[in-house]
Amino acid sequence: MQSASHPGLARPVWIALGAVSIVFHLWLIFSGLVPNLVSRPLHMALALPWALIFVAKTPWQKISGMVLTAIGLFGCGWIALHHSELSDQYGFLADNFQIIVSLAVLLIVLEMARRAIGWPLPLVASLALAYGFWGQYIPGEFGHGGLPVESMLGTLTIAEGGLWGSLTGVSVSIVAIFVIFGAVLNAGEAGQGFMNVAGAAAGRLRGGAAKVSVISSALFGSISGSASANVASTGAITLPAMTRLGYPKRLAAAVEAVASSGGQIMPPLMGAGAFVMVELTGHPYSEIMVAALPPAILYFLAVWIGINAYAGRYDLPGLPDEDRPTLRAVVITSAFFLVPFTVLLWGMFGGGYTPQYAACIALLVGAGLLFFDAGLTFDLQRSRDRFIDVCLNAGRQISMIASIILCASIVIGVLGLTGLGVKITSLLLSGSGGMLWPALLLTAIACLVLGMEVPTTAAYVICVSVAGPALGELGLDPLQAHLFVFWFALLSTITPPVCGAVFIAAGMVEENWLKVAGTAMSLGVGLYLVPLAMVANPSLIALASHPMLAMAATVKVAVGLGAISYGIISPRPAAIRLLLMAAGALVVFSFGL
Repeated sequence: MQSASHPGLARPVWIALGAVSIVFHLWLIFSGLVPNLVSRPLHMALALPWALIFVAKTPWQKISGMVLTAIGLFGCGWIALHHSELSDQYGFLADNFQIIVSLAVLLIVLEMARRAIGWPLPLVASLALAYGFWGQYIPGEFGHGGLPVESMLGTLTIAEGGLWGSLTGVSVSIVAIFVIFGAVLNAGEAGQGFMNVAGAAAGRLRGGAAKVSVISSALFGSISGSASANVASTGAITLPAMTRLGYPKRLAAAVEAVASSGGQIMPPLMGAGAFVMVELTGHPYSEIMVAALPPAILYFLAVWIGINAYAGRYDLPGLPDEDRPTLRAVVITSAFFLVPFTVLLWGMFGGGYTPQYAACIALLVGAGLLFFDAGLTFDLQRSRDRFIDVCLNAGRQISMIASIILCASIVIGVLGLTGLGVKITSLLLSGSGGMLWPALLLTAIACLVLGMEVPTTAAYVICVSVAGPALGELGLDPLQAHLFVFWFALLSTITPPVCGAVFIAAGMVEENWLKVAGTAMSLGVGLYLVPLAMVANPSLIALASHPMLAMAATVKVAVGLGAISYGIISPRPAAIRLLLMAAGALVVFSFGL
């Protein structure tokens, strides 16, 4: 992203826009019911300048961004202002003016996503729109019967489907709040608290610097929701520490990439994906969080075992005494994230509040802590700078997620309108011969391909929309299917040819990215195997309903996964390593619990 002073508006304007976005989203939670055709278009309106002007790099991009922002603000404002009349049209556009507004809003959403994350997702959405307009000319079963332009565009833009559907509702009412929460934590001492807790817990162990990276990245990643952002932030501290202690560069970068990728599957927050899963599955957030915990622990356990194996190969030391935090520093800095997290969990489980309401309370507590530093001193100037950071980071991140979700909503809307989703599901069923495991393999490949250039949340939403029903028909529980797809949507963070987390980490230590990717795949073997283990051992995600069975399944998979991880990495003879991997696979996938 560009700095706030570079794009076409002055820095104070961006600070004000970020503050307005924060106040608006908090107001939605505390004010009660606001019509969806008001809150969701205004959510897009607040994202427009960030997505179209803030990221501008050239004068042309600035000017075109301002023009598009003005048009978009008019379109969103018009929909919000006339929401009552538009609701009575039941998704059918009444005249040419409405058609022009509808087309303009859709095109601007495509451009928002293109500027935010590049071409792939807008290209998929554009192909979906083209299919909606002209799919009736496609011969055979993949054509459709034709849709009136007024009906198709109206359903996408003036009804509570398409752009303003439940997916955007999640972005408005839940994801935005947790993004603000994350921005508040990151602006203060919480990040240092993560590092200090990790340093105290693992710093003295063999391979301690790598294990500090794993713990800190898991903690930080659970609130950042972005593997790349996680690498760039925690990696700035952990990578120099590892290389200074003599860790091979490819190993240091791989550890950071793998640990940062795992943050998105680590409760309690899990980025934006968990909240989208709530909407798509109908399961409460607390249930999804509890179900996701054992698989996430298994993932990081496999990484931990892999680090131990590398430590045996390279004789990797722990952190020296002078680099480990004091007990006082650990206790004080950890409070900066433990207090807000405790309030969040109390609100959801003790107070019985919704996740977003609990997050509002927690972020207000976190905002109060921004006035203090690790020495418990108060500084008004420092506090002002921190709140400015919160406004800028929250405004930018809310906009990026909004751009992604709005664009993905076009795809989901067209799939529903044309019946294409059902047809792809039928193709998946026939391609797998009606068997579950081949269908899982095809779904995993689709997730990897789509996730190469599309953010995890968007890849998950699109893949589960077409593959979820097929997996359900083959006997997979909905939550199993969604977690399976969500995990595999993460594959591209460490799997070539496009592995964003690996590229960033490799660049930070100046190492060949292919070497880093190979090491990352060996350390992150859990990312490939745990989703399959969830299918082979359904009790693994049943911690809430069958805790004893879930714990037994977790131990069973942990033993097998540990053997596989150690077999891949350890310096033992090849025959022993192959035996370990074969035995591990047998334990993981046989006698499912």
